Amino acid sequence: MRRSVRSFRQFRYAFQRQECNYSFSLVKCQKILIDTGYRVTDNANIDKFSCLKFIVSRTLSTDAAKVSIGDVNGGGPYVEYERRIAAGELVDGDSFQVGTLRELQRLYDELVESADACKLDRYTASDKSGRSRWLWSRLMPQSWYSPIKGLYLYGGVGTGKTMLMDLFFDQLPVNWRKKRIHFHDFMLNVHSRLQRHKGVADPLEVVAGEISDEAILLCLDEFMVTDVADALILNRLFRHLFNNGVILVATSNRAPDNLYERGLQRDLFLPFIATLKERCVAHEIGSAVDYRKMTSAQQGFYFVGKESSSLLKQKFQQLIGEQKACPQEVEVVMGRTLQVPLGANGCAYFPFEELCDKPLGAADYFGLSNNFHTLALEGVPIFGLHNRAAAYRFVTLVDVIYENRARLLCTAEGSPLDLFDRIVTIADAQQMAPRTSRRSRKNDDSDLCVDNELGFAKERTISR
Repeated sequence: MRRSVRSFRQFRYAFQRQECNYSFSLVKCQKILIDTGYRVTDNANIDKFSCLKFIVSRTLSTDAAKVSIGDVNGGGPYVEYERRIAAGELVDGDSFQVGTLRELQRLYDELVESADACKLDRYTASDKSGRSRWLWSRLMPQSWYSPIKGLYLYGGVGTGKTMLMDLFFDQLPVNWRKKRIHFHDFMLNVHSRLQRHKGVADPLEVVAGEISDEAILLCLDEFMVTDVADALILNRLFRHLFNNGVILVATSNRAPDNLYERGLQRDLFLPFIATLKERCVAHEIGSAVDYRKMTSAQQGFYFVGKESSSLLKQKFQQLIGEQKACPQEVEVVMGRTLQVPLGANGCAYFPFEELCDKPLGAADYFGLSNNFHTLALEGVPIFGLHNRAAAYRFVTLVDVIYENRARLLCTAEGSPLDLFDRIVTIADAQQMAPRTSRRSRKNDDSDLCVDNELGFAKERTISR
């Protein structure tokens, strides 16, 4: 009897959810398979039965490690991925996603097996505070690397990196010292901690001690280094973190060797890249599919044209209902405040220049997202060389809104593609050179912005 792939997935998931032990034999597995309607003697089902044998052996090895399937929340990210596909919660991913899931499942299995050695259980970890740890390390220097290497996932926009990392993170036991955070938010937290420990001989070591006390497994989303202040401290920070046994799982649009490319004082950043490659397995998701574009935006609105300002104000008024919008002041970080031109009912209204032409950053945008679930942004311009700084801030703003699952309403001079048409990477510029030499350089190229970091980041912003 032939069964669909989805039917087989449902059976496999049902099998994996059972509580298995050494008495669960392959014969019993074969009987369940036959009872379900498969003929194991059929050539078409030999591979499926082999797959089930692998599942049983993996289950038994997990049991041998004294970690039941129920304890580790269903067997890991690959099992959960199959369950979601079988339930219709996810579309079938491509081979690149499946390959990435194998890497995540491998890491998951290694972590489960070495949980004690990695000191993942928060209830058995040392209770020394970060500052106490620093003082103790002055008296008795000691360090240890985790026996498990982390994972650095990189690839194009919309390929599912964040979804896959979240799926991995959600399957980990709740009692583990783990943390999942956006890279922008992580660095803001680091700078805030550094402020608190001014005067200490090595505040980065204290900060690293605090972070590793809270989380041995650190999952960072959207690893992207554009700020020179971040670039200069990352090497020392992560050297301390790795010495404390921290395991890093990160997602990024850039390969490790391309991080902070052409950045100021990049030679001081290069040792971090070497450390990152030493402590993490780098895995590329080579898919060309943008899965975000396969879904429709259910909440946000994007109005094209300068004359669409009235539509934005009308939509904003609908959202705030009978409440009256008025200027507000919100606290963002470390005592700083942000002036909101109009706010009401969890919605904020800004002209573009108020948010992206002023010297604001991720901290301000996170503070804004913590206070408002909806942002109406009027007048997003076409980006180029003349407003490159504003383009960087807009990219960061969209990242923060997306990460916080807030809603964006905006008016813009053109489509998302048009906004960034003049932002190109060096490779793009070199390909354009023969074509642009025949055109009026004054008209076409005077505002062309050649910026590798922004040229890569724009794809993510357009997708989001």
